[in-house]
Amino acid sequence: MLAFSQFRCLTFDCYGTLIDWETGILNALNTAFAAHDRNIPAQPLLGAYADIEPQIQNEGYMCYREVLAEVMRRLGERFNTVFTTDEIASLAESIRDWQPYPDTVIALTRLKSRYKLAIISNIDDDLFAHSAKKLEVPFNQVITAQQVGSYKPSLRNFEVALQRIGLPKENILHVAESTHHDIAPANILGIHSVWVNRRSITGKGASLAANAKPDLTVPDLKTLASVAL
Repeated sequence: MLAFSQFRCLTFDCYGTLIDWETGILNALNTAFAAHDRNIPAQPLLGAYADIEPQIQNEGYMCYREVLAEVMRRLGERFNTVFTTDEIASLAESIRDWQPYPDTVIALTRLKSRYKLAIISNIDDDLFAHSAKKLEVPFNQVITAQQVGSYKPSLRNFEVALQRIGLPKENILHVAESTHHDIAPANILGIHSVWVNRRSITGKGASLAANAKPDLTVPDLKTLASVAL
């Protein structure tokens, strides 16, 4: 069990950890495919997303809005569908409507009473601004891929976060749903981590899995708040 007394700041991945991105992704993709009389089951659709998004992010930095546009183009190619310009843009535009998980806001509010809170997210600043309003809790630091010019699992995103937070890494705990994007690089850098295994509840997966070892696994943020306070 982690000794939570050593931590002064909790850093969070946002999408998939705080925000229900799989529901958001599916709603947007289902709408786009339905316009072409296509109905793709959730599992292959999310699986294709999980494969395609990191491929694009590894090809050289572009803003996340452009990443998602390219995701739409390649999903169309994979499932033999030609999307319109508006449909290609629709996935990024849908982020403004993505909702927090039911336990997120209450848990963050509780955790804020004891810890500094920060975001480390593969997102653009303007897109995160929509989510920040829904999360309600003010963060001490927000580190986006746009600010850093790279996407997790790049170590640079975490190194910039450590620099900005200004605390020894022993005092920082990273909390995330993606073992690929978050837990694995945290392992490499020696940052303590909590895996929020929401996949055990949803049965979905829009992010790749990695052979990584979190210090603690919880099913949701409500559980984390209970053990961290």
